Amino acid sequence: MEVGMKVGIVRFPGSNCDADVYRAVTDGLGERATYLWHKSTDLEGVDVVVLPGGFSYGDYLRAGAIARFSPIMGEVIDFARAGGLTLGICNGFQVLCEAHLLPGALVRNRNLRFRCHDVGLRVENAGTPFTSAYGEGDLLHIPIAHGEGQFVAEASTLDEIEAENRVVFRYVDRRGQATDAANPNGSARNIAGIVNAEGNILGLMPHPERHSLSVLGNTDGLAVFQSLLAAVSRGRDHPGDRRTDAAPPEAPEFAAGAVAGAGVSS
Repeated sequence: MEVGMKVGIVRFPGSNCDADVYRAVTDGLGERATYLWHKSTDLEGVDVVVLPGGFSYGDYLRAGAIARFSPIMGEVIDFARAGGLTLGICNGFQVLCEAHLLPGALVRNRNLRFRCHDVGLRVENAGTPFTSAYGEGDLLHIPIAHGEGQFVAEASTLDEIEAENRVVFRYVDRRGQATDAANPNGSARNIAGIVNAEGNILGLMPHPERHSLSVLGNTDGLAVFQSLLAAVSRGRDHPGDRRTDAAPPEAPEFAAGAVAGAGVSS
């Protein structure tokens, strides 16, 4: 019987960060990864599902709006609602919001321009399966690459996720301050990444996989994948630790009507 972690990386038409995630898992951790084609309905027994960055279906209608209805997404939604570890990076975050697995929506950057550069992040919650290898308050430099990365939600939803400590990453400056100047896209409250109420689904706009190998000059993102490996290992040692009976409530229909036109995102 194989041990360790097996990560499934969903490939939609237009995905372009799938290979980066694959290398982060296989080269960065020495663990197994497999690609999951969007037309498949088989998750192949993976421990973790990753929805990678890119331009799924060309971002027609809205970023992630069509990908949300791919055949594979029925399996992903069931997996996530049963407590399976699910990570959405950039376009993957957009898909998670469209699928109502996470609240809110990602809309056009406030300056209406595609942004591609490193940003400062602060780890707000190190108690999730995605961040246990970090310390709370750690400052990271992680790349972004998106045109629709502005996280928006109703004020009551923002208050709720803040109160429940579900903001996992926040955009900050070099001093660790969440300033307006450090916010690359206008996201509400400088939010860069959030988890669901159960803590098994993470969506973030920055790309940890692009800073996960020393050959890239920065490994600030590797701890996301190290944290997942630790969570999978804990789940095998203590099967009762993984939630399988709680399904997150449906998010409001906010994401479905966020933007009325196509745009660029990643």
